[in-house]
Amino acid sequence: MFRKLANVGLLARRCVNHVNRMINCITICPVDASIFIQRDARLMKRYMIYLFLLIFLGCNSNPAVDRDFQSFYKPDENPILKADSTLTFVCPVTDEEVQWQKADVFNPAAIVKDDKIYLLVRSEDNPEAILGGRTSRIGLAFSEDGLHFNTYPEPVLYPDSGEFMQYDYPGGCEDPRVAETEQGLYVMAYTSWNRDIARLSIAFSKDLIQWEKKGPAFASAYDGRFLNQWSKSGSMITKMEGSRPVLAQMKGKYWMYWGENLINLAWSENLYDWFPLLDDQGELRAVIEPRTHKFDSQLTECGPPAIMTDEGIVLLYNGKNSEGDDAAPELPRGMYSVGKVVFDINDPEKVISRSDTCLLKPTLPHEITGQYKSGTTFAEGLVYYQSKWFLYYGTADSYVGVAVSQ
Repeated sequence: MFRKLANVGLLARRCVNHVNRMINCITICPVDASIFIQRDARLMKRYMIYLFLLIFLGCNSNPAVDRDFQSFYKPDENPILKADSTLTFVCPVTDEEVQWQKADVFNPAAIVKDDKIYLLVRSEDNPEAILGGRTSRIGLAFSEDGLHFNTYPEPVLYPDSGEFMQYDYPGGCEDPRVAETEQGLYVMAYTSWNRDIARLSIAFSKDLIQWEKKGPAFASAYDGRFLNQWSKSGSMITKMEGSRPVLAQMKGKYWMYWGENLINLAWSENLYDWFPLLDDQGELRAVIEPRTHKFDSQLTECGPPAIMTDEGIVLLYNGKNSEGDDAAPELPRGMYSVGKVVFDINDPEKVISRSDTCLLKPTLPHEITGQYKSGTTFAEGLVYYQSKWFLYYGTADSYVGVAVSQ
């Protein structure tokens, strides 16, 4: 942009110089002035065309989007969302009024819509129940600055008495990630939890409020082989359209990183029937796995939707430090932090680079207290807004935090 502005200034100065030369020529030598005037007029016309094109292209080009994802700071507003016991709604399963956000809020998805940031937040109801024994529902909040949010009074995705109740009740709907198609359809990957098996599930929406559940993501794959196997954390691959990430297709298919412990890759043609990649033995193929003595020594779990960049396909992911002797010595054992892996743009299985240390870790008091006292920054939402990246994460399974690009 600065180079374009410099070129505009240079051409403008040349146009002014040619006008001055024509005026001087008429004043000093009016007889021969027509020859010089015709020549300089042609040159000035050429410069004016170039000047117009530079201004037009400069005004209509999108500013470069920084996709380094290396430097984030935590604003003083943290935590940006806390539980609100005043919010109630009638549970369609029990037909009873519940305080659906009384206990904790955490693990948010994020999307930009109508020049606002929207968060879809895991919300738990019963503070007396232990971790994993509550019912989770997904609430919706919006902000015009990315830091101060207003929450809708009722959840937007929750267990009901429909055909998918067998998968998401009584545990609920957990840990969403959200992406958007070029046509404006919102696609959510979330965890259905019936307190027996966690299943990665899919839902569609046109407005972020009314959601249509499509069921477990792997229900149709390989004759239902993975329907009743543990699955979580889906990060679909997106590309940037200006400053807006939208779901990308490669070789006619959509792709999604998913999983905890190991991270796998799956493909789909319709965004709700997904097929995991298998190795030569017919088992799930790991694209990355935990590493001894690193921040991700116990598990690797997908973060926000992945983004295609000039560097490659960037996936921010959550790593848990081991609680054994293979833990990273510089971090507390059991701590969750955020790392980065880059895959080949032409081969989403091939790792180009991977961070040896975490990019974001628990440092604030509320990030090392709450339900998970070993410390948690668990990222699930990433948006580009007002020329900055906003990375939204859950803290200790209790609050919502944000880190903003420098």
